[in-house]
Amino acid sequence: MYLSGTDVGVHGRPRDPAALPRLLLIILALLVLWPGLVLTEFNLATLVDPRNLDIFARFLAGFWPPELSSGFLTLLGKATLETLAMATAGLVLALLLAVPLSLISSHALSVSALARGQPSPVGRMLRYPARLLLIILRSIPEIVWALLFVRAVGLGPTAGVLAIAITYSGMLGKVYAEIYESVDRRPAQALLQAGSSRLAAFCYGILPAAAQELTSYTLYRWECAIRASVIMGFVGAGGLGQMIDLSIRMFAGGEVVTILLTFLVLVLAADQLSNLLRRRLA
Repeated sequence: MYLSGTDVGVHGRPRDPAALPRLLLIILALLVLWPGLVLTEFNLATLVDPRNLDIFARFLAGFWPPELSSGFLTLLGKATLETLAMATAGLVLALLLAVPLSLISSHALSVSALARGQPSPVGRMLRYPARLLLIILRSIPEIVWALLFVRAVGLGPTAGVLAIAITYSGMLGKVYAEIYESVDRRPAQALLQAGSSRLAAFCYGILPAAAQELTSYTLYRWECAIRASVIMGFVGAGGLGQMIDLSIRMFAGGEVVTILLTFLVLVLAADQLSNLLRRRLA
């Protein structure tokens, strides 16, 4: 009997013709991975070492019971609001820079490409610097920007807001430009051929088709900004991260576990809000 996509071995059993290439790819992946494991000194045996297990168990025991005093919870509520405000303000500032840069760097609204089949020299002169700027903005991690801004503006959420705004503007601008070019551009092209402005062609030709994907990615980046704002707190940018750093330095395990649980609830709430908004736009 003929079996589509398979060979028949010497014992009459079906044989996958792609088995050997897959095996070679797995071997190649292991060969590439091995130097990385050696360089990072990765060793699973350290996780089951009795001394390490004893130290880790005593460390976890210090996390109980959670700190629930009224004074600490008041500080925790203020830090939680700071974290949310840092992520939201940083993302809004990022949008102010990402949206115009994405429109400049995208081919979707190029009138010269529509007429001659390729962008004009002026369009390329504007597009390449915009793309280069987006690369520069997203290439430096937000934690590095936070370190720089803490030195410039001092401790507090302002440094975190600026760090998120700079890094996320590069990320959002790049993905937005790709989304514009991935949707059906025929409505926008028809508007441009009819003499419409680029702004009108974007609002009525591209934005309706790309709105759901743009919103989904923006909400995802907002969730990432919440997590990033906690990490930046370790360098003095305020919020929950700074509280965790101080509690760890004082060996206050109960405070640490309360902060971590609060952060978990915060991320879950952000995820549920994002899912709700995505369903409304579906």
